[in-house]
Amino acid sequence: MGSQRPGVSGTAVQRTIAVLGSAVFFVVAPFTLAGLIPWSVTGWQLRPPFIGLELTRWIGAIMILAGVPGLVDAFARFALQGLGTPAPIAPTRNLVVTGLYRYVRNPIYVAVVAIILGQAVLMGDWGLIVYGALLWLGFHLFVVAYEEPTLERTFGSEYEAFRTAVPRWIPRMTPWRSQ
Repeated sequence: MGSQRPGVSGTAVQRTIAVLGSAVFFVVAPFTLAGLIPWSVTGWQLRPPFIGLELTRWIGAIMILAGVPGLVDAFARFALQGLGTPAPIAPTRNLVVTGLYRYVRNPIYVAVVAIILGQAVLMGDWGLIVYGALLWLGFHLFVVAYEEPTLERTFGSEYEAFRTAVPRWIPRMTPWRSQ
């Protein structure tokens, strides 16, 4: 007898482990980067709006409201389709090229930065603008130095086709469809 229960496939077990791992990583990384650190910088205190316009607060709220579901969706796709996590120590088994990945190669990083910059604009906090810009620079360096070479080694021509068709940071206007 194997270690699996009757009727439970290996993929179901992998998916469950991936969901749990992604949930833990979600709390450790995005929640800390886009939640705890901005809170520690601002204390969620509103400052005067940028350029004296209350409209900027609405723009910030829209950025946050766009970033959060995108972040959750990208994490879910890593677990459910990729059978892994966004964490480098537990990567996906399958290349994820659906959902927001059809528009931009790094929707998790884009969403995290959008959430942070949205909070900055909502609260009128220049410190969060600087933090968001520095975090994006860190993401960029990590993507170029580690992620892209690793994905190319792992997924070969499948990743090369994806990388050629889908931009790293600025989303496409139309969704890419893999062959």
